[in-house]
Amino acid sequence: MMNKVPPHLCVKCKGYRKLCGLPVCPIMERFRANIKAIMSVKGREVEGATPPSVIVGEAHYPNVPVIFNVPPNVRGDAAKGFDDPLGWWGRVSLDEIIRRRAQQVASIVKVKVTDPFKLYDNEVSVAAVSLKPVESEAVLRKPPKPKLTFSAGLDPVGPAAEAEEVRVVGNAHLPRPLERLMWDDLPASEGAVELYRRDVDMYTIIRAFSLGLLGRVRRRKLVPTRWAITAVDRTLTNYMLRRVRTLPEISDVELYEGEYLGNKFKVILYPGRPLIEWVEVWYPLTVFTQTALKPLIIYNKATPLGRTETLDGGFDAAKFAVIEHLSRRGRKAAAIVIREITPQYYASVGNWHIRETVRNTLSQPPRKYRTLLDAVKDAVAGMDPSTRREVVELLVPVKYRKIDDFLR
Repeated sequence: MMNKVPPHLCVKCKGYRKLCGLPVCPIMERFRANIKAIMSVKGREVEGATPPSVIVGEAHYPNVPVIFNVPPNVRGDAAKGFDDPLGWWGRVSLDEIIRRRAQQVASIVKVKVTDPFKLYDNEVSVAAVSLKPVESEAVLRKPPKPKLTFSAGLDPVGPAAEAEEVRVVGNAHLPRPLERLMWDDLPASEGAVELYRRDVDMYTIIRAFSLGLLGRVRRRKLVPTRWAITAVDRTLTNYMLRRVRTLPEISDVELYEGEYLGNKFKVILYPGRPLIEWVEVWYPLTVFTQTALKPLIIYNKATPLGRTETLDGGFDAAKFAVIEHLSRRGRKAAAIVIREITPQYYASVGNWHIRETVRNTLSQPPRKYRTLLDAVKDAVAGMDPSTRREVVELLVPVKYRKIDDFLR
């Protein structure tokens, strides 16, 4: 489905000949940022404020790595900018996101998923859901070392090392609703919905869910971050979808457009039940399509009951943003989300940018159309003829077109 840059090309290039066609080498950008982070570490001790940034990994489940990220010697509010999806959107470039993430030192501790209270006792989980950066210290088993691997497609991460100890020395400032909810004995899904209803931001909810701060008290577990993101997206989408299905339909066909980090989004809303279709168009020379000779098209669909044809975290993030928009607007609609991935998206930074770009796209005034076919044709107008034709036929099959579409 998606092909990575061939390793032999990276080895031949060594990061400076740009043989892959990318504007900059993400591997070298990350390596330089790693060096900067390591030079700020004093032996085995790391000091600074977590933005907060805490990740629960999947490896060796149920004994999973918990990764506590700290930009060395960066303190106070300045640390916030090292992991801040809501603050980054529309303001921070892909180059800068790579640098900021790679400048954090990752202190790794192993924790059994059935023992989330171990992280509560040393306040790691509390620091992870703080509204402000929290002063922290870590003692590593070995000093971190830079690692230069010529293999494209890797996430921009900082130098990592196993930690003997992680200490939170500052005071965490938790959202009031979460402070009250942490010891309530109710299912994690209900806790996530309650926090969302009380305006706790999405990323704090995900970290709380992942670190076992929600759920039946005696049955709480750590949840790998990647799983937690999808679980929260789906839980909140299904919660809002129950209401959206009962709302009156929109009256027009609407087209919204937005762009960020080399990703272009077109969102079409049209009268109907909340069926959501997802089309990704991956162009050649992106970090995942170096060997592709033409654009690759990926299709997925979610029924009005919220069921999807295949699992896709990016689609879940976009679907959440669409249903959130309809819920706040007080209307129901069917939707099409078209994502075009250009060569400017040369490093994977997670699904947050999909969620936030669709959210921001839907906050702009739309263009309105008489028919769905007209809107889809406008949405794909910038694609090459072959791709344009394929996407139109995929989204508006002949059997769904009106007779006057052919007469015009």
